[in-house]
Amino acid sequence: MANPKEKTPMCLVNELARFNKIQPEYKLLCEQGPAHSKIFSVRLTLGDQHWEAEGTSIKKAQHSAAASALAETTLPKPTVRTPRNTGKTPDCMTHTMELNALCMKLGKKPMYKPIDPYPGVRSPNFNYNIRGPGPYQRSMYYYPFPPVGPMLYHMELSIGGQQFHGKGRTRQLAKHDAAAKALKVLQKEPILQQLPVMNGEPEEENLNKSEISQVFEIALKRNLPVNFEVLKEAGPPHMKSFVVRVTVGEFTGEGEGKSKKIAKKLAAAAVLEELKRLPHIPTVEKMLPRIKKKTKSIIKLQTSPEYGQGMNPISRLAQIQQAKKEKEPEYSMVTERGLPRRREFVMQVTVCGQCAEGMGPSKKVAKRNAAEKMLELLGYKVPQPQPPKPALKTDEKAPVKKPGDGRKVTFFEPGTVEEVALGESNTVEDFRLPYLSHQQLPAGILPMVPEVAQAVGACQGPQTTDYSRTIPNPGKATITAMIANELLYAGTSLTAETILKNKNSLGQLPHGPLTRPSEQLSYLASVQGLQVEYKDFPKNNKNEFVSLINCSSQPPLISHGIGKDVESCHDMAALNILKLLSELDQQPSERTGNGPISG
Repeated sequence: MANPKEKTPMCLVNELARFNKIQPEYKLLCEQGPAHSKIFSVRLTLGDQHWEAEGTSIKKAQHSAAASALAETTLPKPTVRTPRNTGKTPDCMTHTMELNALCMKLGKKPMYKPIDPYPGVRSPNFNYNIRGPGPYQRSMYYYPFPPVGPMLYHMELSIGGQQFHGKGRTRQLAKHDAAAKALKVLQKEPILQQLPVMNGEPEEENLNKSEISQVFEIALKRNLPVNFEVLKEAGPPHMKSFVVRVTVGEFTGEGEGKSKKIAKKLAAAAVLEELKRLPHIPTVEKMLPRIKKKTKSIIKLQTSPEYGQGMNPISRLAQIQQAKKEKEPEYSMVTERGLPRRREFVMQVTVCGQCAEGMGPSKKVAKRNAAEKMLELLGYKVPQPQPPKPALKTDEKAPVKKPGDGRKVTFFEPGTVEEVALGESNTVEDFRLPYLSHQQLPAGILPMVPEVAQAVGACQGPQTTDYSRTIPNPGKATITAMIANELLYAGTSLTAETILKNKNSLGQLPHGPLTRPSEQLSYLASVQGLQVEYKDFPKNNKNEFVSLINCSSQPPLISHGIGKDVESCHDMAALNILKLLSELDQQPSERTGNGPISG
């Protein structure tokens, strides 16, 4: 509750029950929900009346039921008692409290000394010429005692050699009176105006350097050692007093304060006055090294089409716009897509109303591609990218097999690639590579037996209906691994382009680098004549999907992907298949099964 002294609803219900001489009864009805967020239902009974409430804990449910009972009950309620000491305000500060706080800042200790009370002075206007009482008046005068004034207390306050006296009907009032008189005097002292500077709290002084920093700077310039030493520490734990001495070469200074920081600052200020009296050190200007500008033998105009062909396209485009005295290019990200490890960014550049977009696996590459396209639009020459090293040797012929030779590895020409891909070799013995079905599996992947593969419907292509009779083609597997590696690392494949050119299938060539794994796998399948099939399933009735992919390679490959949509599932599954295909040309080892590989 906001006020801890305020009574809770359960406390008020107990008072109501005592007033009506009944017993309140709380009963737990039920609890619902998981263990980390349960909801409790409680019933409160007062006589014949019942109230029910719910809460995240039993205590909260009881308080809710009690609050409902207080608002809806028909029982007579007890009268509210007025709190005692209503005249006192707990938030107000007395003069003694203010004086104690002020003395803490000044590092002084107030000492109170009571003085014996004395009776008040008699009234000076009292008439002593009064006749005695009675019907018979006598000639002598009657002198009664005058009334005595109220009793007064005296209190003497000593602060740092100053004394203040206070009076009051009680000792406490006399103490407050003396403290009030001391406050009027102490608040006018100039040291109070320096306290914020000592505490390091002023807003204006923080802009300048402190005294300690200035001492260290002067000592550094003059090669003088600086040493701070605590000489004395006195006073009670809540009102410590420190004396610090600073030594800078031959100069010393002392400072006293309620903390070591303040004492060090005062000591530094004392020695700083002596250091400032020293003569200034003459400054020696250093000779600046002369830098000879290299004369350019060739001057290229920045607006010419040939300018900056070897530069970064982003810097080149910016310099061209500066030379034209036009607005600099503006870049913005259009979209971001793909898997977390296979991101594709699309950046857009705008120059004088013309826009161009560039794609890449990172924002930097996409920005560079966008700048290159903008340079082409503006009519500037863009250097052609260097083609990657071909994976196939086209200048050499296939070696002729000679009798008696040992095991060999054969490199294929583009013409031979097509024949091998179509399975047109005359004999199987020409290839001394072992069967791909006995290839060593990557770590963490287990072989799938043919019965299980047929049960899940893996590789339903015509060439994989019988796993035991299918003879793998090692040459085709090697080319498939080459294409998969090139697609994974570059997004393009020179091997696949060579095969399509030999087949005169130029229509299947992609227009640019492929970034999505599903597009790369479909391109590889179209080149190598593989079949790829996806099966999508929802996962746990949530916004997630699971895709199962079958690839009719030798051996057949099976993998799966998980994502928030079908496209991300396909990309994840296709990426796993591409990684498995890129490892088909590795050194094989004996494997008992001949079924598909699951990744």
